[in-house]
Amino acid sequence: MKSRVTSATTLFLILVFICAVSIGTAAEPGGRLIVLRTANFGWNIALNLKIDGRTVANVVQGRRYDHVLPAGRHGLTASAVPNSYYSEPTSTVLNVRSGQTYVFTASWDGSNRIVLVPSALPPGQTY
Repeated sequence: MKSRVTSATTLFLILVFICAVSIGTAAEPGGRLIVLRTANFGWNIALNLKIDGRTVANVVQGRRYDHVLPAGRHGLTASAVPNSYYSEPTSTVLNVRSGQTYVFTASWDGSNRIVLVPSALPPGQTY
């Protein structure tokens, strides 16, 4: 009887250890990217966001881009759609570190150009 209890306890502890390890490794290594869109785009123009040359989102009025990126170097490109001739694309490089959050605000600079302005999260605030 005592060996059954010991075996059950050992099995339970092994399962708890395996669950704890899998939860610890389940977190995706990377950083969070948030791109906000200012209201001065207008209602009929969206922010086209490309990461590493691939379109990941068309951010319309009242929306934002909020996803996890793998750690490493990434190219961000912003332009206006559908009328991309109204603005020139703007690019920047982002070096993503695991566990970090990166916030950019996309806005018009007044000369038919979109700029990605890095923003900081206030202490204790999350998006």
